[in-house]
Amino acid sequence: MNAAKTRQYEVSARSTEVFGRVLWSCRDQHFVADGPVHNGCPGEAVTPAELFLAGVASCGVELLQVIAKSEDVQLESASVEIAGEIDPANPVRDDLSVFNSVRLRFRLAGVSEDEATRLVERFKRR
Repeated sequence: MNAAKTRQYEVSARSTEVFGRVLWSCRDQHFVADGPVHNGCPGEAVTPAELFLAGVASCGVELLQVIAKSEDVQLESASVEIAGEIDPANPVRDDLSVFNSVRLRFRLAGVSEDEATRLVERFKRR
């Protein structure tokens, strides 16, 4: 592994007094996540599945900006919408819970459609 390019990220999570409510921390930031109501959890805060999707969408926006900047492309703005589906009756794997499908929609402003397609393809290869 190339140590110069290796990045490490750490997040911790712990249970709280409320069943299904989790306190998670990253650096000096602290957040609450709730399991979904159908699991008997509060369902008031963002769910772990939504946090996962938010991480992917946030990564998409940030990396599109980085890629555009590295190529001197004047990207005015970028947005990513993401939707995931989990079908417990039709699991992808028997040994763990994963999304059956995830769909991303990219919207890039200030670039041609060809440039936008090229930027998204570069993102997908990262």
